[in-house]
Amino acid sequence: MAHVDYQFEGWMGLDPSAADGKMVWQKFSPKQWEETDVDIKISHCGICGSDEHSLRSSWDWLPTKYPCCAGHEIVGTVVRIGTKVKNGLQVGDRVGVGAQTEACLGRLGYCADCDRGNEQYCPRFSTTACGTYINGETAYGGYASYHRCPAHFAIKIPDNLPSQLAAPMLCGGITIYSPLKHHGCGPGKRVGIIGIGGIGHFGLLFAKALGAQEVVAISRHANKEEEALQLGADRYIATADEHNWADKYARSLDIIVSTVSSADMPMDKYIGLLDTDGILVQVGLPADGSLTAPFAFLLNRRKVTSSMCGSPEEIWEVLRLAAEKSVHPWVQVVPMRDANQALLDTVAGKARFRYVLEN
Repeated sequence: MAHVDYQFEGWMGLDPSAADGKMVWQKFSPKQWEETDVDIKISHCGICGSDEHSLRSSWDWLPTKYPCCAGHEIVGTVVRIGTKVKNGLQVGDRVGVGAQTEACLGRLGYCADCDRGNEQYCPRFSTTACGTYINGETAYGGYASYHRCPAHFAIKIPDNLPSQLAAPMLCGGITIYSPLKHHGCGPGKRVGIIGIGGIGHFGLLFAKALGAQEVVAISRHANKEEEALQLGADRYIATADEHNWADKYARSLDIIVSTVSSADMPMDKYIGLLDTDGILVQVGLPADGSLTAPFAFLLNRRKVTSSMCGSPEEIWEVLRLAAEKSVHPWVQVVPMRDANQALLDTVAGKARFRYVLEN
């Protein structure tokens, strides 16, 4: 193996208490080098709400192996590149890595999803942070100095898109852009975004950038209304404060994307906001993995579905859209040394709307 003159160090979770602000900065050994890999010197890494779940291992269906390193909104510079990399990257390129770090890419036999460019739905999908590669090695994330991953999932960032803005687009942004684009968000479409937080605020920005006829922000209370309107919402529904909202706005939307993670959502009322043939996409992940859609409210050919993060091609597409349309997410840049406190502040809901760690 070739010698490198840099070390992999990061904020490591040694047990579930790491989610309580007890990550420890220490060295770690990345995946074994393959000639399809890149090494990236990290400049920025966004903090996603799911980082807390990964560190705490609170998802029964996706248990965490310790030690782990969180962070899957990684931006940095390529410092090493394998001889078998095929996507045109070069040393010195500024790239981003999102929530996915592995797919079979046909190496284990034909894969319909990888063949169609839907790598995020490959059965051998692995998360960038706290995931497991096909060879059994652990994937370490971006709360770190360097990151190693298959180059297929490292996406070159447009020159005019600042790194601190690009970082949260790699998970928060693409997670909501992908279903919006897939389900036809654009002129003539009335779009609702449930939950105005890290992912939800991207929904307002991208629905507007895609040319939606109307963009509606939906939250429990009115305290985020002014911010939602600044982000591009045409209308705001405060479900806990506005009497009779479900009847007042019934059948008024074509697409709804829900970013909230509670299993106690009033799904019947949300589905009731959809017009005939409307669709609700759930991207928030309930901790217990369950979600119920009452059948009676689906009778108008309404649909409830879900969506994963986004393919490398979609990530490039959303970064290009953001650069061309000057999409500016609301971020707060925090030094990497303050990762523990920034994570606690994220869990406490203090971010407006995304913290980004900076080396």
